[in-house]
Amino acid sequence: MKHPLPAYPSHLCVLRLSALGDVCNLVPTVRALQRQWPDTRITWIVGKGEYSLLAGLSGVEFIVFDKKTGLAGMRDIWRTLKDTRFDVLLHMQQSIRASILSLGLKADVRLGYDSARAKDHQTWFTNRQLAPHPRAHVLESFMDFARALGVEDTELDWNIPIPDDAELEARGLIGGRDALVMSPCANPRLRNFRNWTPEGYAAVIDHAHDVHGLTTFLTGGGSDQEQEMVNAIAHHCRVAQPVSVLGKTSLKGVLALIRQARVVIAPDSGPVHMANALNTPVIGLFATTNPDRAAPYCWQDYVINRYEAAARTYLKKPEQAPWGTRVRHPEAMKLIEADAVNAMLDRLLQDTETHKRPQ
Repeated sequence: MKHPLPAYPSHLCVLRLSALGDVCNLVPTVRALQRQWPDTRITWIVGKGEYSLLAGLSGVEFIVFDKKTGLAGMRDIWRTLKDTRFDVLLHMQQSIRASILSLGLKADVRLGYDSARAKDHQTWFTNRQLAPHPRAHVLESFMDFARALGVEDTELDWNIPIPDDAELEARGLIGGRDALVMSPCANPRLRNFRNWTPEGYAAVIDHAHDVHGLTTFLTGGGSDQEQEMVNAIAHHCRVAQPVSVLGKTSLKGVLALIRQARVVIAPDSGPVHMANALNTPVIGLFATTNPDRAAPYCWQDYVINRYEAAARTYLKKPEQAPWGTRVRHPEAMKLIEADAVNAMLDRLLQDTETHKRPQ
């Protein structure tokens, strides 16, 4: 027997802990829920880093889970919510960690993915599943939760707040220059292989400088891997002198940089989706992940897509690969040519010549 979905929920829980790009893609679903039921409380259980990106999102109560705290951190959340019962728990995280966390939450309906999209046995932890949506983009998969609840207005809206001090900080770094924000490194998870080559990045930085007068700002954290990449990029630059702001800004500061940039270039990582959320022109570099599923949603026409070539080259049976399969090979991103990225940059800048940027 199906558990009935409420016609007008009084309290919804969103369970999505990570990652930066995914939570950006989820915000339009939250906005759609808010438009449908402006008086409904929305509690979002979110990861620590992701909260620092979304803090201040209007109409949302955040509960932060630091995955480093493990089961002890889950127990803290369960104690915090022990007297709270949700009309619906939107189980949007396909991981065993999130599913265990969901066990301590009280909810009449636990809505999760359909069996084709569910991972890590998520269907064991839910009592309602979404309708099938084959080959859905990540943003559309999130929006399916709103559709399942009867929401019809799925207009895309983000409105992620950026504090004034972050805007001022970014303005001081950019110094009135036309900026290309480049985030060269994706999350360094095991066998991720999403990063392009330093030679490729350097060739694009030189082209952006020579042809378009853009100054490149290299963003990211402070890890040794990122610093090595930035040093290698600078070494290979022929004329341009990119400005490294590694580890020098908060996530809100990176948002502000992206908002004030003329264009963003990055592999499949948080910054391409942050740019998408802020309506900043963006070029995504994709070979190891499928851009049909994970590209910056509003800028899919400007993606450098070498995924099919990588799948043919490095997967044994690419025609049988499930939707969302990653090409986990360290050479795959080398299929992206610098000339192709430069040509796409030329096209994007021409197409967005009158694009409005905040003052």
